[in-house]
Amino acid sequence: QVQLVESGGGLVQAGGSLRLSCVASGRIFSVNAMGWYRRAPGKQRELVATITSGGGTNYADFVNGRFTISRDNAKNTVYLQMNSLKPEDTAVYYCNADVVPYSGSYVYGSRDYWGQGTQVTVSS
Repeated sequence: QVQLVESGGGLVQAGGSLRLSCVASGRIFSVNAMGWYRRAPGKQRELVATITSGGGTNYADFVNGRFTISRDNAKNTVYLQMNSLKPEDTAVYYCNADVVPYSGSYVYGSRDYWGQGTQVTVSS
């Protein structure tokens, strides 16, 4: 099995910073793209940022240079450094990873996995 566990959320004042982490663990053969999504109250889940295994990144327009996604392939970990936070960034942030799992000597095709989410609250 594969699990994604996020950490680093919390309450911060507007203009502050937070760093989210997400560790993928379990029977992992390899990890392809990883990313962060968020769901604000009353809204649909939306992309925040993604990063490929080679380090290529993609950001949502609303990030506007405030967030940085990075990863440590050796640790199967993805990070999201969030600076200049705004109240509208308040949401549950979810980690996502495209993982190739294995069982014994059998390697499966890649599958999409999600973390349980971590709450980020930005006060004005």
